[in-house]
Amino acid sequence: MKFIASLFTLSLMIVSSPAALKAQEVYTEKTDAYDIRLVPIAEELEHPWGMDFLPNGDILVTERRGKLFLVRMPSGEKLEIEGLPEIAEIGQGGLLDVMVHPDYTRNQIIFISYSGRSEQGYGTEVARMKLNGTRLSEVQKIFEAVPKTRGRVHFGSRLLWSADDKLHITLGDRGQKEEAQNPSTHLGSTIRINEDGSVPEDNPFFGHETNRPEIFTYGNRNVQGITLHPETGAIWAHEHGPKGGDEINILESGKNYGWPEITYGVDYTGFEISDKTSAEGMEQPVLYWDPSIAPSGMMFYTGDKFPEWKGDLFVGALVLTHLRRVHFEGQKATDQEVMLENMGARIRDVAQGLDGYIYVLTDDTYGQLLRMEPKE
Repeated sequence: MKFIASLFTLSLMIVSSPAALKAQEVYTEKTDAYDIRLVPIAEELEHPWGMDFLPNGDILVTERRGKLFLVRMPSGEKLEIEGLPEIAEIGQGGLLDVMVHPDYTRNQIIFISYSGRSEQGYGTEVARMKLNGTRLSEVQKIFEAVPKTRGRVHFGSRLLWSADDKLHITLGDRGQKEEAQNPSTHLGSTIRINEDGSVPEDNPFFGHETNRPEIFTYGNRNVQGITLHPETGAIWAHEHGPKGGDEINILESGKNYGWPEITYGVDYTGFEISDKTSAEGMEQPVLYWDPSIAPSGMMFYTGDKFPEWKGDLFVGALVLTHLRRVHFEGQKATDQEVMLENMGARIRDVAQGLDGYIYVLTDDTYGQLLRMEPKE
């Protein structure tokens, strides 16, 4: 595969943070197909994590510390939304993803994922609520991962509305990797539920004596990116793996994705996790990264602002601080391009706006919402 280093120019010196552009600054870069510019839309976001778009073009943005903002477009005015449920910020946990209901114009419903607290510890939860201006109402918890644990890592968690009108929730193994092979817990799995939290009868473990009926897939380490293929409607997800073990998988009902029995990575200490990269009854990724890029956020581009990229997959990278574009022929990655690398920002999320531009969130104490545009 081809990896092309990015060229860039930056109009002004960055002084507030190595990963921050000021409002008057524009980052420009030459990519394979386009000269692009990255324009700051909203600033001073403390470790933003997820975003989604309201029908009028306004953007909802979460901060991991437990704040939800409405970013007015096109002004970029940032308004804090009140009425969130209790959120436990611990380690990698906090307020995570946000998703707008596909019929929001009629029902004003949004969903959030976050880490909740109990006497047993912490775990990923999902709530449904109505958004009225900058105030939330009718807040209802519709999913709670069990068991809760004392761990500080691997909460997941992205939200996806699938082609069959089900809500999918990505989780992590909470640092207890062996539990990812135990579907009697939610640890190390992805979830499929109805929008009210009930369990679809066609779920793979519906009615099972011991396995959790909400589980859609298992053997997952820490899924922080999920999206629908624009042509097939298949669910694609990437897995934040160990050192050298990040993966992109196509999720199918009831399948086992192998963690930790099979992996292309090793422990961060260098110790071997498994001597196997494949096993009967366990799925193979369509792509894995070695070295790891630490992926977070993912989307297929379908807009008209960048026609050369239509159908390509975009993935944010945290540790390697770039945006990765992957071109697939069917399920085979035929080309990859590293973008925004010289900006030096951890890319937490990437999404296509209603306007066809590409939006990214940078994970920083002074994080930003940025819009990618073709440079005129």
